[in-house]
Amino acid sequence: MEFSRRASGHFPLVVVELSTDTTEETVAWLTGRMRENQKDGGAELLVERLSSGVGPQGSENPNIFLVGASWKRLLVGAEDLGLFKEFNDGSMRGFTNVNRNNFKDFHGDGDGFLSMAECQYIIKHELENLRAKNESYVPGYEQAKLYPGKSIVRRLQSKKILIQIFPLHDKEELKRLSFNWYKKIKTSFQPLDDIRHYFGEGQALYFAFLEYFTLALVPMALIGMIYYLFGWDDYGKYVFFAVFNLIWCTVILELWKRYSASLAYGWGTLSRKKVFEEPRPGFHGILGFNPVTGREEPLYPNYKRQLRVYLVSLPFVLLSLYVSLFVMMIYFQMEGWALMVHDRDQSLWTGILTFIPSVVYAVVINIMNVLYRYAAEFLTDWENHRLESSYQNHLVLKVLVFNFLNCFSSLFYIAFVMQDMVLLRQSLATLLITSQILNQFLEAFLPYWLQRRRNKKMMCKVKKSRIVEGKELLLNEQVELEAEMNTYLGTFDDYLELFELFGYVSLFSCVYPLAAVLVVLNNITEMYSDAFKMCKVFKRPFSDPAANIGIWQLAFEAMSVIAIVTNCALIGLSPQVKAFFPDSDMRLILWTVALEHGLLAFKFILTFLIPDVPKHIQVKLDCLDFASVEALKKKKMLQVS
Repeated sequence: MEFSRRASGHFPLVVVELSTDTTEETVAWLTGRMRENQKDGGAELLVERLSSGVGPQGSENPNIFLVGASWKRLLVGAEDLGLFKEFNDGSMRGFTNVNRNNFKDFHGDGDGFLSMAECQYIIKHELENLRAKNESYVPGYEQAKLYPGKSIVRRLQSKKILIQIFPLHDKEELKRLSFNWYKKIKTSFQPLDDIRHYFGEGQALYFAFLEYFTLALVPMALIGMIYYLFGWDDYGKYVFFAVFNLIWCTVILELWKRYSASLAYGWGTLSRKKVFEEPRPGFHGILGFNPVTGREEPLYPNYKRQLRVYLVSLPFVLLSLYVSLFVMMIYFQMEGWALMVHDRDQSLWTGILTFIPSVVYAVVINIMNVLYRYAAEFLTDWENHRLESSYQNHLVLKVLVFNFLNCFSSLFYIAFVMQDMVLLRQSLATLLITSQILNQFLEAFLPYWLQRRRNKKMMCKVKKSRIVEGKELLLNEQVELEAEMNTYLGTFDDYLELFELFGYVSLFSCVYPLAAVLVVLNNITEMYSDAFKMCKVFKRPFSDPAANIGIWQLAFEAMSVIAIVTNCALIGLSPQVKAFFPDSDMRLILWTVALEHGLLAFKFILTFLIPDVPKHIQVKLDCLDFASVEALKKKKMLQVS
């Protein structure tokens, strides 16, 4: 069987790669279940075996399959998943096949109604929803136990039989997106709707937040430039900048929630009900019955998980924080030695020497962050969380606590223990510049270089196997190339980087006004480098129908609270403010604490007064809820009559 063109709906969307030693019995069973009718417990998808495949490290792999679906099957999947689409009256409603002709942009048999990202997400969901019926184990693998209701794909993944599932790129659509996104320098905004259409809502929301954060930094960057150019950046004159910081970090986060709600509503994810979460592939336990679903699945006592968290993970995190503080003290010793050498012999070389400890420390911070990240992932996996959302929340918490202390502890020590604003400015500038250079190298240039090397090897192999020279890349060759590309691991690291930059700006930029300027420049290059990575370096990720940026919103809001406390303390240390309390340090402390409490109260009042969802969107959501309740009433009345 061969797939026809996309217009008919039978186009290949998803690649499924099994291990090279997978038995034919397993292959026949799995492909049969994928092709089987939905009413018989199958996925009712189209499956084609790739004629020749390339596995890891360029080894031959005959077990690569192309998976597609008819438009009819995709529309059924869209209804099952509750995808929201625009209705003819302009509202966003859950898609139903019965009312399909009342949805905007639905024509004919529905060709083009769903984006390719939505189609691939539907196929991924259908594959993951394949469940064992009467099988007690995976055919050909007696050690891979199955039981009724168990997700087949997740079992194959946990047993390393299924290597990877990834969606294929659409070369023509990707070319158009690349040109409008990063291949030309422009002053207009990013094509967020096109990004969402191609990559999904989760990725589009990240790029929307990156763009929004950059634009929100512009006023601070302009004020910082004025401070710097007109000599107002004296350490005793940063009170105004600190006050501006306090208001800025609160307002921009509240306005972002409204903006993201508007985007999510237009994309149909704001009011979409969350799909019931399945257990993670790596989750294990004693076989039992889930009290919610009634299905047989592994059960793991919560007290055992809590023991692992509090008796192993928590002590490890505390030990890591201690190591981070120990490294910080070594940095201060190096800094003191460099300053002593410079005081003895003030020359160009000794002047350069004073910056070396900060540069070395910035590099060490990044290395420690990477090493700790691997350890945090191992521990979180070992804790055996049942759901992916729980796993991500615990991982984010571990990483944020360490990164916050590792990145900012030295700055807090300089500001409030040493009270050396000159050294604080120098350290902040060095950390910002060094971390940005390292991030650009590790996130853009290194992956691109490695991918170019892999592509050259693959192209050489492809050219040798071609019968007709000069022929355009065939579908098989595209699959082989994309199978070797790096897997996109999500927006975790991208949000983490923005979290650190937000911290540098909101906490200490009042003593280094150019910090916002550096972050703006970094974010602009980040937009282009991240766009390039998504299009050229990584496999295409599956769509993530997100309604917001999730736990990261809480992380940024927590940072804004810390920023209020920090900036109030910096205001209290300002010579201008100290001049009002020449004889009483206690009165100064009391006034500073009172100001901090007042601003925290103002922040929470502002959070309460500014609705998270704009009024016109809330009205539409309420209308939709009312219509749903009325429809349910009518349905019950018809059933009674």
